[in-house]
Amino acid sequence: MSIRLRIPLFGAVFVAVAAFALWTCLRPETGTAGTLPVAVDGQPLPSLAPMLAKVTPAVVNINSKTRVRVRNPLMEDPFFRQFFGMPNMPRERIEQSLGSGVIIDAAKGYVLTNNHVIAGADDIAVTLHDGRTLKAQVVGTDPDTDIAVIRIPAENLSALTLADSSQLRVGDSVVALGDPFGLGQTVTSGIVSALNRSGLRGLGYQNFIQTDASINPGNSGGALVNLRGELVGINSAIYSPSGGNVGIGFAIPANLASQVMRQLIATGTVAHGSLGLAAQDITPDIAAALGLNSGAGALITRVRGGSPAAAAGIAPGDVVTAVDGKPVRSAADLANAQGILPVGANVNLDLLRDGKALQVKTRMDADKRANADGASLDARLRGAQLSEADPNARRDGLAGVRVDRVAGGSRAQDNGMKPGDLIVGVNQVDVSNLNDLRELLARSPRQVLLSVVRGRDALFVPLR
Repeated sequence: MSIRLRIPLFGAVFVAVAAFALWTCLRPETGTAGTLPVAVDGQPLPSLAPMLAKVTPAVVNINSKTRVRVRNPLMEDPFFRQFFGMPNMPRERIEQSLGSGVIIDAAKGYVLTNNHVIAGADDIAVTLHDGRTLKAQVVGTDPDTDIAVIRIPAENLSALTLADSSQLRVGDSVVALGDPFGLGQTVTSGIVSALNRSGLRGLGYQNFIQTDASINPGNSGGALVNLRGELVGINSAIYSPSGGNVGIGFAIPANLASQVMRQLIATGTVAHGSLGLAAQDITPDIAAALGLNSGAGALITRVRGGSPAAAAGIAPGDVVTAVDGKPVRSAADLANAQGILPVGANVNLDLLRDGKALQVKTRMDADKRANADGASLDARLRGAQLSEADPNARRDGLAGVRVDRVAGGSRAQDNGMKPGDLIVGVNQVDVSNLNDLRELLARSPRQVLLSVVRGRDALFVPLR
């Protein structure tokens, strides 16, 4: 029965298509036979081509190269190198990363991209739409939001206008541009599938635009634009069991990217906001003990003295249920909300205290983290500026010590340290903070092997 139904349906479709093709070829306004019509009933067919003609020159391809030291204890011994006939054995390898970027200031040559596209790079080459390849310099990076700004010579560049991404709605049409798999500039289209996405493992502060516009490896750092050709987001990540596109891509909103970009251009670093709170998730046992009807919310465990939270009267035992009207379901939600709000922003918190609902108003302060000069911990880290990793933006739950800056020509640079590195271990012993790092380095003055997270990679870095 199903076969008899499909045959006449296919025949009817074939006849309709053939009739349309014949009608198309015979119409006077179609021009040359065999071409598609440029208009139907006098109306031009819709096309993204005019908008893309303005947008594509501002989207670039980024090729970054990183020199990684190869560690082989045997080959570090001159006797073994001589014995095996490899006296000049290469001591490093070159790792290459491909990604995309967006020119956001044509006059000054600023390019916005993802931090993970250029993390730890020694050489960055930017290829423009017109075929020119230019060397780029790093202006600043922020691993916590995965945003970086680089700079290229400002000669005959085109830039994108930033849209107000807070005006996006689910269902709005968007277009993604980038360089997937190194194939060259590629355009895909779709809609906004969701807004304010968070909770993705392995990433820092999260406030993503979700889209079904095809995003693949190499698209990272590229543009997500609206139909006016304005930048609404920076393509950053995909959800995929196979590594390829399955229609779930994520972009950093233009408003957040712009906020981070301005700080990076001004100072080279980013000061994220903090209320001075520490919190934990609410387990069923805790909910029962506190008399809560549900486990949603973030239970305050500590309030830093002199912090905005302390000034607002927030105390341990309070439960935060919303920030600026947005529900808080976990401690991660509260941490994420703090991280994406700018320093100085006014904040409204909904709380539960002793079973009663109340609202408090406070103001975001700059996050205050412990920091140290690398030389004060170990002479082999001379030239590095270190700080404790922001607990609000831990990737994969990792604590550690962040490398904020590395001076050119310093011993830390010679040892392979890069800005943005996260030191998570010494000689395979975990590091949570600066005190841990200081103690472990003091125990192992001769042989030190750091465990480092760089971008989305993990590696060992020996100190000499």
